Amino acid sequence: MRKGILSFLAVTTAAALSLTACGDGDSNDSGGSGSKGKVGVILPDTTSSVRYESFDRPYLEQAFKAAGVAYDIQNAEGSTQRFQTIADQMLTSGVTVLVLDGIDSNSAAAVQRKAQAQGVKTIDYDRLSLGGVSDYYVSFDNVKVGEELGKGLQKCLGDKAANVAYLNGAPTDNNATLFAKGAHNVLDKVTSYKKVAEQAVPDWKAEQAATIFEQMWTEKGGKIDGVVAANDGIGGAVISILKKNKEAGKVAVTGQDATLEGLQNILDGNQCMTVYKPVKQEADAAAKLAVSLIKGEKGETNGTTNDPEGKRDVPSVLLTPIGVFKDNIKQVTDDGFVKKEDLCKGAYAAKCKDAGIQ
Repeated sequence: MRKGILSFLAVTTAAALSLTACGDGDSNDSGGSGSKGKVGVILPDTTSSVRYESFDRPYLEQAFKAAGVAYDIQNAEGSTQRFQTIADQMLTSGVTVLVLDGIDSNSAAAVQRKAQAQGVKTIDYDRLSLGGVSDYYVSFDNVKVGEELGKGLQKCLGDKAANVAYLNGAPTDNNATLFAKGAHNVLDKVTSYKKVAEQAVPDWKAEQAATIFEQMWTEKGGKIDGVVAANDGIGGAVISILKKNKEAGKVAVTGQDATLEGLQNILDGNQCMTVYKPVKQEADAAAKLAVSLIKGEKGETNGTTNDPEGKRDVPSVLLTPIGVFKDNIKQVTDDGFVKKEDLCKGAYAAKCKDAGIQ
């Protein structure tokens, strides 16, 4: 299942440097005598996905520590105002590279322009800031993520006639636009499928997704056979409405992020599939680029990403996502992305065994 996935080695430097923890544990301001810069990382929130604090932060910390680079990692908690404030503080503190996972393109692009004016390099992380001036972009190929959603739903529905509904991610998130594009790339070619509803979910909020899907279900008289849900949180919301109508497991539902909830929904037979994005690869790639910029070197990339608003192609590192079904859930636990003991608790022990997770 790993074929085609880019591998990035952990970032290292020639000199072993002594690091001293600083602040609340998310920063390290002692880069050692050989350090020539500091990296600032701003993560977007703690609500759209559990990944940012559970995986991105520790993986980034690990990579920067290995490189002997001073760093400061903070979370904007979904607030664009806080995002701007953190950025101002980081620029004042003397960061030389900013890694930004923007809440929306406008606020992130504004930070990038301010950083550029101060000679600070910027890297878009996970989401491209449309109209921005980032030097690099690191993410999974988000059109391919959407294509995995589409291929996954097609695998679960087969070639029979089917009514398909789309619940896309936040309209302010460029990734959500790319996910939807990828899904349509696949599903629009299946002549036996009919799109019966499509709507974006503001801020990726599951409670809003539940309301939206319930309205779709009512309007279509329950005649929905498959749902392209943009992530596991939205997929879980859809499943809650299907359970309410005693239709869970009868309607194919996708997801993304390979969350504990999403994987358990797959084991239950209520969710068709999810898309797994090995975050460590992404964090390592971003750290590698940041260290290269600190050293005054050109970063290593494998492609470009078009920014239609900025009318430019951004040098990019694009990683390959993985479609996950019941028969390959084991890869997620083998990677440690979700712990086996968490996934296989209680009633899920037997279901895990059936899925090959021992």
